[in-house]
Formats: sequence, structure tokens, C-alpha cells
Amino acid sequence: MKSKLLALLGGTLLSGVAMAGGYQVNLASQRQIGMGHTGTGIVTGTSSIFFNPGALSHIRESGVSVGASGILSKIAYLAPEQNSITAEADNPVGTPFHVYGAYKVDSLLTVGLGVYTPFGSTVNWGNEWNGRFSLSELSLQAIFIQPTVSYQFSEKFGIGVGFVYAVGGVNLQRSIPLQGEEGEGRAELDGSASGMGINAGVYFKPSDKLSLGLSYRSKVDMKVEDGEATFTVPASVGSRFPAGTEFNASLPLPATLTFGVGFMPTEALTIAVDISHVGWSAYERLRFEYSQSVNGSSFTENARNYEEAFIFRIGGEYKVSDALALRAGAYYDQSPVQTGYLTPETPDADARGLSAGIGYSLSENISIDASFLYINKKERTDASNLSSGIAGTYKSIAYIPGLAVNFKF
Repeated sequence: MKSKLLALLGGTLLSGVAMAGGYQVNLASQRQIGMGHTGTGIVTGTSSIFFNPGALSHIRESGVSVGASGILSKIAYLAPEQNSITAEADNPVGTPFHVYGAYKVDSLLTVGLGVYTPFGSTVNWGNEWNGRFSLSELSLQAIFIQPTVSYQFSEKFGIGVGFVYAVGGVNLQRSIPLQGEEGEGRAELDGSASGMGINAGVYFKPSDKLSLGLSYRSKVDMKVEDGEATFTVPASVGSRFPAGTEFNASLPLPATLTFGVGFMPTEALTIAVDISHVGWSAYERLRFEYSQSVNGSSFTENARNYEEAFIFRIGGEYKVSDALALRAGAYYDQSPVQTGYLTPETPDADARGLSAGIGYSLSENISIDASFLYINKKERTDASNLSSGIAGTYKSIAYIPGLAVNFKF
């Protein structure tokens, strides 16, 4: 079974599903992606706005960084007791991005602004597969806007904090097991969402060869208010699915606590290690509350019961010359999804990532970073159905190239 799934996945590159644990997207900097997405225990430049606001005060110059990645991935589904692939998610290419700007007010105080996309997912299973009554298509978007202040108390210690305002939206579509002249019934939930949080960190460099960092990104509750629920059903049951129905919902974007270490054995080599704890237990259920009774109920609710999870990362950078830097990294990302709660919206499993990258300075003020990340999620079978999921076997892989341009002034 595993060889069949891998063979199919290796021959096709599609979709834009989130390729980190749950619906997290860890693609916040091309330089750091090349280093296994480490960065909490080192000064990463303007991207310290995301990785550790406490390290931002230790950047040498003001600057701006603009970058994006392309998620080229594939998900395959094998129904129980089947010998061939029974469904393939066919999604658009995901394009998470980041924009960071930092300004050194003086030698001690640095302010910055980050706009980035740490969460999101797009999965399209279509209207023909056997799980269509659970999910046909899901799109989740979250854009974080983060003004940040960082202060350097000494050459060895810095602290920083950023206020996060998140905007985004959700679109969920599924079939309804009602047959009419136009085929099966359809339900679509579409709404905008927003939420608030913080991103704080401390940075400590006890020696020229060692640095430490601790960052905390708080939970953000993305709340949808007055979203639009649209139902396409036979006229004979139209009164059970009233037009003009609105819905409210809340989706938690979990808190992340990260400890990072940087080791510089030589001036040319930097090694970084990050360990992150992600508070996925905040995602207990997915609940939609309706303004009118829909099919005899004022809400729908399904259990999720996510577990806490860890991410282990290691990466390195070697400066071949003043202009050229080579990077590589790896990580292991635990899935928060328990057995019995695997769903087609997040057909998740423990993930292994391998990355490589290159940095090149075009001039004293302009540089580029290119990265490539390969993610292989473990094949996972779930025969139970505790969360209205679809029993079967899922397998995902992804190829993620990225490019960024950096300006210093």
C-alpha cells in the first residue's frame, strides 16, 4: 500500500494544503527555511520580528525583506479494503508570503512591522469522492500584521514584543445527501475572520560563540461573525435549509513556545537548534452556530480534540565568502491529530522536513535568499470515525521552493 501511495505522489505536484502540523504553515523566512526554519536563538535580520522579537534590537542596520514560497504538494486517499487510490486532493498552489521592515531608532531601540501568513490550508477533494458529505473543499486563510518594539539592554541581552492583528477567512463546502433535479444537495459556509494576540521574545548572547532565545506567540482566536451559509437543496425540503442563514464560528490558532540555541564555532559557520511546543489542545471542536434552524438544528459541531505537539529543528549556515552563504536543515513535526479524529480537512501525520538554501549579496545593500523544502508526512490509517471523519489511509508530500529579496539601509 505504501509503495503505491508514494509512487502516485512522486509523479504529481499539485495542491496547496498546509504542510505543517494541523493547519500551521511554517514558512516565515527564506533564509530560515534553508536552515530548517530555525531562528529563535540567533539574530535572523528583519525576520526576527517573527522568530524572536527580542533579537530584533541586535540587527546592525535597518532593512526590508520581501519573500514568498510556493507549496506544490499532493494528498492521496485510499479507502478501507481497497487496492488502488480512490481519491486525490487537487488544489491550487499555496503561496504563503512575508514582508518585514525594521528601523533602528538608535543603537538600543529598534521598531518593526511584519506581515506574514503562519496559518492556512486549502484542500479540494471534489464532488465525486466518498467523503464528500463530510468535506468537498476547504479554504482557510490567516494574515498576521505585527508592529514590534525591541530594546537592547546590553550587547548580550535584548527583549521585544509585538502586537498581532490577524485577518482572514474560511470557506467550507460539502455535499448534502439529498437528491434533486440538479443532483446532490450542496452546502457552502463563507465568512471573514479576525483575531488578536502577541508575539514576545528574549535574546541572550553570553559569548561570541553561543546565543540563546525564547519566544512566545500567543493563541489567536479567529472569530467569524455573520458569515453566509448557502444551501442548494430540492425545493421539497427548502424550508429546512432557509435562505439568508448566517453563521458564527471560532477557530483557534494555537500558541507556540520556542527555545532556540545558536552556536558559532567559527566566524563562517552558524548552527541553530529550535524546540517548539505548540498548544494544539486549544482546538477541541469545530462548531458553527446558525441564525436560523438548519435541518432542525441551530448549530453543527464535530469534536477535534487535538493534542499538544512538539517540533524539533536543526539547521546551519556556512559563509563561503562575504557574498555567498550555503544553508541546510531538517526537522521533525509531531501531528496533533489523535487516532479516531483524522479528517479530510486536515489529513495530518507526523512530518519530516529536509531543506537547503543559498544567500547571495548583489551589493552592500541588496541580497537575495533562495530556499527549497521537502516535506514527507508519514502514511496514516484511521479506521474509526469519532469526529465524522472518513476512515481510510492518507499520505502527503510537498515540494516548496521560495525566494526573498532583502534591502539594508
